[in-house]
Amino acid sequence: MKLPELLAPAGTLDAFKTAILYGADAIYAGLPGFSMRARAKINTDEVKQGIELAHAAGKKVYLAFNLFAHDHEYANMPRVADVIRYLQPDALIVSDPGIVMWVRENFPNMPIHISTQANICSAKTVKFWQNAGAKLCVLAREVSHNEFKNIRAECPDIGLEIFVHGAMCMSYSGRCLLSNFITGRPANRGACAQLCRWKYDVILREHDTGIEMPIDEDERGAYIMNSKDLCLMPRLAEVIESNPDSLKIEGRNRSEYYVGSVVHAYRCALDAYTRDPERFDPAPFMDDLNRLESRGYTTAFFDGPVPPSAHNYETTRSTSDYHAAGVITAVSDDDIIFELRNETRAGDEITFLLPNTMDRVSVMLPELINAKNGERLDKMAAGMGNSIMIPRAWLGNTHAEKFVPYVLAYKKKR
Repeated sequence: MKLPELLAPAGTLDAFKTAILYGADAIYAGLPGFSMRARAKINTDEVKQGIELAHAAGKKVYLAFNLFAHDHEYANMPRVADVIRYLQPDALIVSDPGIVMWVRENFPNMPIHISTQANICSAKTVKFWQNAGAKLCVLAREVSHNEFKNIRAECPDIGLEIFVHGAMCMSYSGRCLLSNFITGRPANRGACAQLCRWKYDVILREHDTGIEMPIDEDERGAYIMNSKDLCLMPRLAEVIESNPDSLKIEGRNRSEYYVGSVVHAYRCALDAYTRDPERFDPAPFMDDLNRLESRGYTTAFFDGPVPPSAHNYETTRSTSDYHAAGVITAVSDDDIIFELRNETRAGDEITFLLPNTMDRVSVMLPELINAKNGERLDKMAAGMGNSIMIPRAWLGNTHAEKFVPYVLAYKKKR
Protein backbone atom coordinates (compact mmCIF):
# COMPACT_ATOMS: atom_id res chain seq x y z
CA MET A 1 0.00 0.00 0.00
CA LYS A 2 1.26 3.46 -0.90
CA LEU A 3 1.73 5.63 2.18
CA PRO A 4 -0.04 8.98 2.27
CA GLU A 5 2.02 12.13 2.05
CA LEU A 6 2.96 13.67 5.40
CA LEU A 7 2.26 17.40 5.12
CA ALA A 8 3.84 19.78 7.64
CA PRO A 9 3.19 23.46 8.40
CA ALA A 10 5.81 26.20 8.16
CA GLY A 11 5.23 29.67 9.53
CA THR A 12 8.95 30.48 9.61
CA LEU A 13 12.03 29.59 7.59
CA ASP A 14 13.33 27.60 10.57
CA ALA A 15 10.09 25.58 10.53
CA PHE A 16 10.75 24.77 6.86
CA LYS A 17 14.21 23.48 7.76
CA THR A 18 12.93 21.57 10.79
CA ALA A 19 10.12 19.89 8.84
CA ILE A 20 12.55 18.80 6.14
CA LEU A 21 15.01 17.41 8.70
CA TYR A 22 12.37 15.37 10.54
CA GLY A 23 10.89 13.73 7.45
CA ALA A 24 7.93 15.68 6.06
CA ASP A 25 7.07 14.76 2.46
CA ALA A 26 5.59 18.17 1.76
CA ILE A 27 5.28 21.55 3.45
CA TYR A 28 2.58 24.20 3.31
CA ALA A 29 3.16 27.87 3.95
CA GLY A 30 1.16 31.04 3.56
CA LEU A 31 1.32 33.26 0.52
CA PRO A 32 2.53 36.31 2.50
CA GLY A 33 -0.37 38.66 3.17
CA PHE A 34 -2.96 36.54 1.38
CA SER A 35 -3.78 33.48 3.46
CA MET A 36 -5.41 32.21 6.63
CA ARG A 37 -2.19 32.84 8.54
CA ALA A 38 -1.43 36.36 7.39
CA ARG A 39 0.37 37.00 10.69
CA ALA A 40 2.85 34.17 10.22
CA LYS A 41 6.41 35.40 10.72
CA ILE A 42 7.78 34.69 7.27
CA ASN A 43 8.33 37.01 4.32
CA THR A 44 8.35 36.37 0.59
CA ASP A 45 12.11 35.88 0.26
CA GLU A 46 12.14 33.45 3.19
CA VAL A 47 9.30 31.46 1.60
CA LYS A 48 11.35 31.39 -1.61
CA GLN A 49 14.38 30.08 0.29
CA GLY A 50 12.21 27.49 2.04
CA ILE A 51 10.80 26.29 -1.29
CA GLU A 52 14.29 25.98 -2.78
CA LEU A 53 15.50 24.00 0.24
CA ALA A 54 12.46 21.73 0.08
CA HIS A 55 12.85 21.12 -3.65
CA ALA A 56 16.55 20.34 -3.21
CA ALA A 57 15.51 17.71 -0.64
CA GLY A 58 12.88 16.23 -2.97
CA LYS A 59 9.93 17.72 -1.04
CA LYS A 60 6.92 19.65 -2.34
CA VAL A 61 5.62 23.00 -1.12
CA TYR A 62 2.03 24.20 -1.29
CA LEU A 63 1.09 27.85 -0.77
CA ALA A 64 -2.09 28.74 1.11
CA PHE A 65 -4.06 31.38 -0.78
CA ASN A 66 -7.27 30.56 1.06
CA LEU A 67 -8.74 33.93 1.91
CA PHE A 68 -12.27 34.85 0.87
CA ALA A 69 -11.63 37.86 -1.34
CA HIS A 70 -13.66 41.06 -1.54
CA ASP A 71 -14.02 42.88 -4.85
CA HIS A 72 -11.48 45.57 -3.96
CA GLU A 73 -8.82 42.93 -3.30
CA TYR A 74 -8.76 41.79 -6.90
CA ALA A 75 -6.95 45.03 -7.70
CA ASN A 76 -3.91 43.49 -5.95
CA MET A 77 -3.98 40.32 -8.04
CA PRO A 78 -1.32 41.40 -10.59
CA ARG A 79 1.12 41.76 -7.66
CA VAL A 80 0.01 38.38 -6.30
CA ALA A 81 0.64 36.83 -9.69
CA ASP A 82 4.18 38.19 -9.69
CA VAL A 83 4.80 36.71 -6.23
CA ILE A 84 3.50 33.28 -7.30
CA ARG A 85 5.74 33.31 -10.39
CA TYR A 86 8.71 34.24 -8.20
CA LEU A 87 8.03 31.54 -5.62
CA GLN A 88 7.22 28.64 -7.98
CA PRO A 89 5.17 26.51 -5.55
CA ASP A 90 3.96 23.01 -6.38
CA ALA A 91 0.30 23.90 -5.77
CA LEU A 92 -1.98 26.62 -4.43
CA ILE A 93 -4.43 25.96 -1.59
CA VAL A 94 -7.58 28.01 -2.22
CA SER A 95 -11.15 28.15 -0.94
CA ASP A 96 -12.91 31.02 -2.72
CA PRO A 97 -14.56 30.04 -6.06
CA GLY A 98 -13.56 33.44 -7.45
CA ILE A 99 -9.93 32.79 -6.56
CA VAL A 100 -10.17 29.32 -8.12
CA MET A 101 -11.35 30.94 -11.35
CA TRP A 102 -8.55 33.54 -11.15
CA VAL A 103 -5.91 30.82 -10.68
CA ARG A 104 -7.23 28.82 -13.62
CA GLU A 105 -7.16 31.90 -15.84
CA ASN A 106 -3.71 33.13 -14.79
CA PHE A 107 -1.93 29.87 -13.93
CA PRO A 108 -3.62 27.18 -16.04
CA ASN A 109 -0.95 24.59 -15.20
CA MET A 110 -0.88 25.26 -11.45
CA PRO A 111 -2.38 22.40 -9.36
CA ILE A 112 -5.27 23.62 -7.20
CA HIS A 113 -5.92 22.21 -3.72
CA ILE A 114 -9.26 23.15 -2.18
CA SER A 115 -8.83 24.31 1.43
CA THR A 116 -10.63 22.95 4.46
CA GLN A 117 -12.17 26.43 4.59
CA ALA A 118 -14.44 25.32 1.75
CA ASN A 119 -16.14 22.93 4.22
CA ILE A 120 -16.08 19.85 1.98
CA CYS A 121 -18.14 17.13 3.66
CA SER A 122 -19.49 14.98 0.82
CA ALA A 123 -18.56 13.11 -2.33
CA LYS A 124 -20.81 15.39 -4.38
CA THR A 125 -18.91 18.46 -3.18
CA VAL A 126 -15.61 16.78 -4.01
CA LYS A 127 -16.89 16.06 -7.52
CA PHE A 128 -18.01 19.68 -7.88
CA TRP A 129 -14.50 20.92 -7.12
CA GLN A 130 -12.97 18.24 -9.32
CA ASN A 131 -15.09 19.48 -12.22
CA ALA A 132 -13.90 23.01 -11.39
CA GLY A 133 -10.31 21.90 -11.91
CA ALA A 134 -9.14 20.89 -8.43
CA LYS A 135 -6.43 18.25 -8.12
CA LEU A 136 -6.96 17.67 -4.38
CA CYS A 137 -9.59 18.45 -1.74
CA VAL A 138 -8.82 19.04 1.93
CA LEU A 139 -11.85 17.61 3.72
CA ALA A 140 -13.53 19.38 6.60
CA ARG A 141 -12.53 18.24 10.06
CA GLU A 142 -16.18 17.37 10.66
CA VAL A 143 -16.02 14.42 8.23
CA SER A 144 -16.10 11.10 10.10
CA HIS A 145 -13.93 8.14 9.17
CA ASN A 146 -16.88 6.21 7.70
CA GLU A 147 -17.84 9.25 5.66
CA PHE A 148 -14.29 9.54 4.41
CA LYS A 149 -14.28 5.92 3.25
CA ASN A 150 -17.49 6.57 1.32
CA ILE A 151 -16.02 9.69 -0.27
CA ARG A 152 -12.87 7.77 -1.19
CA ALA A 153 -14.94 5.02 -2.85
CA GLU A 154 -17.00 7.50 -4.85
CA CYS A 155 -14.04 9.76 -5.73
CA PRO A 156 -11.14 7.44 -6.58
CA ASP A 157 -9.36 9.73 -9.04
CA ILE A 158 -8.82 12.94 -7.05
CA GLY A 159 -6.49 13.63 -4.15
CA LEU A 160 -8.05 13.65 -0.67
CA GLU A 161 -6.37 15.22 2.33
CA ILE A 162 -7.34 15.02 5.99
CA PHE A 163 -6.11 16.65 9.19
CA VAL A 164 -4.48 14.23 11.61
CA HIS A 165 -3.04 16.54 14.25
CA GLY A 166 -3.40 20.04 15.64
CA ALA A 167 -5.69 22.60 17.22
CA MET A 168 -9.43 22.23 16.78
CA CYS A 169 -11.69 25.21 16.18
CA MET A 170 -14.98 25.27 18.08
CA SER A 171 -16.61 26.60 14.91
CA TYR A 172 -17.19 24.79 11.64
CA SER A 173 -13.82 24.02 10.03
CA GLY A 174 -12.41 27.29 11.25
CA ARG A 175 -15.21 29.47 9.86
CA CYS A 176 -15.67 31.36 13.14
CA LEU A 177 -17.11 34.88 13.25
CA LEU A 178 -16.75 35.49 17.00
CA SER A 179 -13.33 37.10 16.72
CA ASN A 180 -14.34 39.48 13.94
CA PHE A 181 -17.63 40.39 15.63
CA ILE A 182 -16.22 41.10 19.11
CA THR A 183 -12.66 42.29 18.47
CA GLY A 184 -12.57 43.22 14.80
CA ARG A 185 -9.83 40.64 14.20
CA PRO A 186 -10.95 38.33 11.35
CA ALA A 187 -10.17 34.65 11.85
CA ASN A 188 -10.20 34.11 8.10
CA ARG A 189 -7.26 36.50 7.75
CA GLY A 190 -5.04 34.86 10.31
CA ALA A 191 -5.89 37.30 13.09
CA CYS A 192 -8.12 35.14 15.30
CA ALA A 193 -8.27 36.36 18.91
CA GLN A 194 -9.20 32.80 20.02
CA LEU A 195 -12.33 33.82 21.89
CA CYS A 196 -13.08 30.15 22.43
CA ARG A 197 -10.26 30.20 25.03
CA TRP A 198 -11.63 33.23 26.92
CA LYS A 199 -13.39 33.47 30.25
CA TYR A 200 -17.19 33.32 30.07
CA ASP A 201 -19.98 33.67 32.60
CA VAL A 202 -23.06 31.68 31.64
CA ILE A 203 -26.38 33.28 32.62
CA LEU A 204 -29.78 31.61 32.28
CA ARG A 205 -32.57 34.22 32.15
CA GLU A 206 -36.22 33.46 32.75
CA HIS A 207 -38.57 36.25 31.67
CA ASP A 208 -37.68 39.40 33.66
CA THR A 209 -35.60 37.72 36.35
CA GLY A 210 -31.98 36.74 36.09
CA ILE A 211 -30.98 33.32 37.37
CA GLU A 212 -27.32 32.39 37.40
CA MET A 213 -26.50 28.99 35.96
CA PRO A 214 -23.97 27.18 38.18
CA ILE A 215 -20.60 26.86 36.50
CA ASP A 216 -17.17 26.05 37.91
CA GLU A 217 -14.44 28.63 37.32
CA ASP A 218 -10.79 28.98 38.22
CA GLU A 219 -8.88 32.24 38.53
CA ARG A 220 -8.94 32.59 34.74
CA GLY A 221 -12.62 31.82 34.23
CA ALA A 222 -14.57 28.99 32.61
CA TYR A 223 -13.64 27.20 29.41
CA ILE A 224 -16.95 26.27 27.85
CA MET A 225 -15.70 26.23 24.23
CA ASN A 226 -12.17 24.93 24.77
CA SER A 227 -11.61 21.96 22.47
CA LYS A 228 -8.82 19.50 23.05
CA ASP A 229 -6.30 19.12 20.23
CA LEU A 230 -6.91 16.73 17.36
CA CYS A 231 -4.72 13.62 17.37
CA LEU A 232 -5.39 10.61 15.13
CA MET A 233 -2.23 8.72 16.09
CA PRO A 234 -4.26 6.12 18.06
CA ARG A 235 -6.25 5.39 14.88
CA LEU A 236 -3.44 5.83 12.37
CA ALA A 237 -3.63 2.28 11.00
CA GLU A 238 -7.31 2.79 10.12
CA VAL A 239 -6.48 6.15 8.58
CA ILE A 240 -3.77 4.67 6.35
CA GLU A 241 -5.95 1.73 5.31
CA SER A 242 -8.69 4.10 4.11
CA ASN A 243 -6.24 5.40 1.49
CA PRO A 244 -5.99 9.19 1.91
CA ASP A 245 -3.46 10.96 -0.27
CA SER A 246 -2.21 13.42 2.32
CA LEU A 247 -2.12 13.69 6.12
CA LYS A 248 -2.05 17.28 7.29
CA ILE A 249 -0.57 18.66 10.51
CA GLU A 250 -2.08 21.96 11.67
CA GLY A 251 0.22 24.68 12.97
CA ARG A 252 1.63 27.45 10.77
CA ASN A 253 1.73 29.70 13.83
CA ARG A 254 3.37 27.02 15.99
CA SER A 255 7.00 26.80 17.10
CA GLU A 256 9.71 24.86 15.31
CA TYR A 257 9.78 22.54 18.34
CA TYR A 258 6.11 21.69 17.80
CA VAL A 259 6.56 21.18 14.05
CA GLY A 260 9.62 18.96 14.45
CA SER A 261 8.15 16.89 17.27
CA VAL A 262 4.85 16.16 15.51
CA VAL A 263 6.46 15.47 12.14
CA HIS A 264 8.98 13.15 13.82
CA ALA A 265 6.26 11.14 15.59
CA TYR A 266 4.10 10.67 12.49
CA ARG A 267 7.07 10.01 10.20
CA CYS A 268 8.36 7.26 12.47
CA ALA A 269 4.84 5.86 12.87
CA LEU A 270 4.18 5.77 9.13
CA ASP A 271 7.50 4.04 8.51
CA ALA A 272 6.82 1.53 11.29
CA TYR A 273 3.44 0.72 9.76
CA THR A 274 5.13 0.13 6.39
CA ARG A 275 7.59 -2.32 7.91
CA ASP A 276 4.95 -4.40 9.71
CA PRO A 277 1.29 -3.37 9.30
CA GLU A 278 -0.03 -6.34 11.25
CA ARG A 279 1.98 -5.55 14.37
CA PHE A 280 1.79 -1.76 14.20
CA ASP A 281 1.45 -0.24 17.69
CA PRO A 282 0.85 3.53 17.98
CA ALA A 283 1.71 3.62 21.70
CA PRO A 284 5.42 4.56 21.43
CA PHE A 285 4.62 7.38 19.03
CA MET A 286 1.75 8.53 21.24
CA ASP A 287 4.21 8.74 24.12
CA ASP A 288 6.20 11.23 22.03
CA LEU A 289 3.16 13.37 21.34
CA ASN A 290 2.19 13.34 25.01
CA ARG A 291 5.46 15.13 25.78
CA LEU A 292 4.31 18.09 23.72
CA GLU A 293 2.50 20.94 25.40
CA SER A 294 -1.15 20.53 24.42
CA ARG A 295 -4.68 20.95 25.74
CA GLY A 296 -5.09 17.18 25.80
CA TYR A 297 -6.03 15.08 22.78
CA THR A 298 -9.19 13.96 21.05
CA THR A 299 -9.95 11.98 17.91
CA ALA A 300 -12.71 14.57 17.33
CA PHE A 301 -15.16 13.56 14.59
CA PHE A 302 -13.38 10.33 13.64
CA ASP A 303 -16.18 8.12 15.01
CA GLY A 304 -19.00 10.58 14.35
CA PRO A 305 -20.41 13.36 16.55
CA VAL A 306 -17.91 14.75 19.02
CA PRO A 307 -18.39 13.47 22.60
CA PRO A 308 -18.14 15.76 25.66
CA SER A 309 -14.68 14.32 26.35
CA ALA A 310 -13.41 16.20 23.28
CA HIS A 311 -13.50 19.43 25.29
CA ASN A 312 -11.49 20.49 28.30
CA TYR A 313 -13.86 22.50 30.46
CA GLU A 314 -11.38 22.99 33.29
CA THR A 315 -8.29 24.73 31.89
CA THR A 316 -6.43 25.80 28.77
CA ARG A 317 -3.09 24.98 30.33
CA SER A 318 -0.90 22.25 28.89
CA THR A 319 -1.44 18.71 30.10
CA SER A 320 2.22 17.76 29.53
CA ASP A 321 5.01 17.57 32.11
CA TYR A 322 7.58 18.41 29.43
CA HIS A 323 8.52 21.38 27.29
CA ALA A 324 11.13 22.43 24.75
CA ALA A 325 14.69 22.57 26.01
CA GLY A 326 16.22 24.05 22.88
CA VAL A 327 17.68 23.43 19.43
CA ILE A 328 21.14 22.71 18.04
CA THR A 329 22.38 25.70 16.03
CA ALA A 330 25.98 24.69 15.25
CA VAL A 331 28.26 21.67 15.54
CA SER A 332 31.97 20.92 15.55
CA ASP A 333 34.06 17.82 16.10
CA ASP A 334 34.28 18.58 19.82
CA ASP A 335 31.09 20.45 20.78
CA ILE A 336 27.56 21.34 19.85
CA ILE A 337 26.00 24.75 20.35
CA PHE A 338 22.54 24.51 21.87
CA GLU A 339 20.18 27.51 21.90
CA LEU A 340 17.80 27.48 24.86
CA ARG A 341 14.02 27.65 24.59
CA ASN A 342 13.31 27.52 28.34
CA GLU A 343 15.37 28.27 31.42
CA THR A 344 17.93 25.54 32.01
CA ARG A 345 19.88 24.73 35.15
CA ALA A 346 22.87 22.59 36.03
CA GLY A 347 21.55 19.12 36.79
CA ASP A 348 18.75 19.27 34.20
CA GLU A 349 18.41 16.29 31.88
CA ILE A 350 17.70 17.07 28.24
CA THR A 351 16.67 14.51 25.63
CA PHE A 352 17.45 14.91 21.95
CA LEU A 353 14.81 14.10 19.35
CA LEU A 354 16.92 12.51 16.61
CA PRO A 355 15.65 12.40 13.02
CA ASN A 356 14.70 9.08 11.41
CA THR A 357 14.89 7.05 14.60
CA MET A 358 12.92 6.50 17.77
CA ASP A 359 16.17 6.09 19.68
CA ARG A 360 16.85 8.79 22.26
CA VAL A 361 20.04 10.32 23.59
CA SER A 362 19.70 12.01 26.95
CA VAL A 363 22.34 13.96 28.82
CA MET A 364 22.41 15.35 32.34
CA LEU A 365 24.08 18.75 32.25
CA PRO A 366 26.57 18.85 35.16
CA GLU A 367 27.11 22.54 34.45
CA LEU A 368 26.17 25.12 31.84
CA ILE A 369 28.92 26.45 29.61
CA ASN A 370 28.04 29.82 28.07
CA ALA A 371 28.62 29.43 24.32
CA LYS A 372 29.61 33.09 23.96
CA ASN A 373 32.40 33.29 26.51
CA GLY A 374 32.94 29.83 28.06
CA GLU A 375 31.72 30.98 31.47
CA ARG A 376 30.48 28.19 33.77
CA LEU A 377 26.98 28.88 35.09
CA ASP A 378 24.43 27.29 37.38
CA LYS A 379 21.49 28.42 35.23
CA MET A 380 20.67 30.35 32.08
CA ALA A 381 17.45 31.94 30.88
CA ALA A 382 16.11 31.48 27.37
CA GLY A 383 15.81 34.29 24.85
CA MET A 384 18.23 36.74 23.23
CA GLY A 385 19.92 33.82 21.50
CA ASN A 386 21.19 32.47 24.82
CA SER A 387 23.13 29.28 24.07
CA ILE A 388 25.25 26.72 25.85
CA MET A 389 28.13 24.60 24.66
CA ILE A 390 27.74 20.84 25.15
CA PRO A 391 30.94 18.78 24.78
CA ARG A 392 30.40 15.75 22.56
CA ALA A 393 32.07 13.66 25.25
CA TRP A 394 28.95 14.19 27.38
CA LEU A 395 26.80 12.69 24.60
CA GLY A 396 28.67 9.46 23.93
CA ASN A 397 29.01 7.90 20.48
CA THR A 398 25.41 6.73 19.95
CA HIS A 399 24.01 8.29 16.76
CA ALA A 400 26.79 10.90 16.84
CA GLU A 401 26.18 11.67 13.15
CA LYS A 402 22.60 12.76 13.86
CA PHE A 403 23.59 15.72 16.03
CA VAL A 404 23.14 18.37 13.36
CA PRO A 405 21.64 21.88 13.25
CA TYR A 406 17.88 22.05 13.88
CA VAL A 407 17.84 18.91 16.01
CA LEU A 408 15.52 19.55 18.96
CA ALA A 409 15.58 18.54 22.61
CA TYR A 410 13.03 18.51 25.40
CA LYS A 411 13.19 18.42 29.18
CA LYS A 412 10.90 17.92 32.11
CA LYS A 413 9.31 21.00 33.61
CA ARG A 414 10.50 22.03 37.06
